[in-house]
Amino acid sequence: MPLKIVFMGTPDFAVPVLLEILGHGHEVVAVYTRAPRPAGRGMELRRSPVHEKADAFGIPVFTPKTLKDEEAQAVFASHGADVAVVVAYGLLLPKPVLDAPAEGCLNLHASLLPRWRGAAPINRAIMAGDAETGVMVMRMEEGLDTGPVAMAERVPIGPDETAGELHDRLAPLGSDLMIRALGGLERGGLSFMPQSDAGIVYAHKLTNAETRIDWNRPARAVHDHIRGLSPFPGAWFAADFGKGEERVKVLRSTPGNGQGEPGTLLDATGTVACADGAVRLVTVQRAGAKAMPYADFARGAKLAPGGRLG
Repeated sequence: MPLKIVFMGTPDFAVPVLLEILGHGHEVVAVYTRAPRPAGRGMELRRSPVHEKADAFGIPVFTPKTLKDEEAQAVFASHGADVAVVVAYGLLLPKPVLDAPAEGCLNLHASLLPRWRGAAPINRAIMAGDAETGVMVMRMEEGLDTGPVAMAERVPIGPDETAGELHDRLAPLGSDLMIRALGGLERGGLSFMPQSDAGIVYAHKLTNAETRIDWNRPARAVHDHIRGLSPFPGAWFAADFGKGEERVKVLRSTPGNGQGEPGTLLDATGTVACADGAVRLVTVQRAGAKAMPYADFARGAKLAPGGRLG
């Protein structure tokens, strides 16, 4: 029998899961997502990717600011769901919500728990230089990503892979994993294993304060920092091209050869010295401009070897 599901998610990463659930004939009785927010130059209200997809399928959408009050909890319980599927929703689920569906709430998380519990697991795994990551389906508890795990898939992380590229690989893998988990739930054969108490690491939300590139770090750490923040929010450096200091995002880098004072441009190909070794800038983006190869950027900015990047 198809399951009666409440789907809870917000960003692009959650959309493939919703589509797979619908494609496999399950009944999505309600979608919960974050409320529309001002965006763009006109600051018009913009619906989340999940909201737009749910509207396209005619599914009722709910955007409560909180699920902690009794009225919101009563509405949630009234859906009579067999299970809730949660993918990067963005709001904490209190116990009355967790307990409302007959089979509880299943969460798809983009890490190998208990490593990288929290808000930014894809970015943090790359920024830390991890060699692998994955996706997991777990039953949610009141703690942050502490619940027992039902299924997992592991994947290697490429040495130059960006957060955006890893995101795009994990999204379809995660949707397939959740469908298999729901199939097990239908058959009554989905079992769970508690997470280990060892190796717990938290993937704290990204902040603007950590986006500036620190050339005083080892080259490998600088490279991981750049790719872990690409394409959003983007790691950046500052330089003066004749009109005052300007921020430049680095969207792609690769390990380089050379040594020098940290922040010094070592050659015309975009190799920048770090505390230990160097990185080569591959793709950059000036404020208000499109992303471009470093060579094109350097010509326009009149950057030459020996220059300093802040």
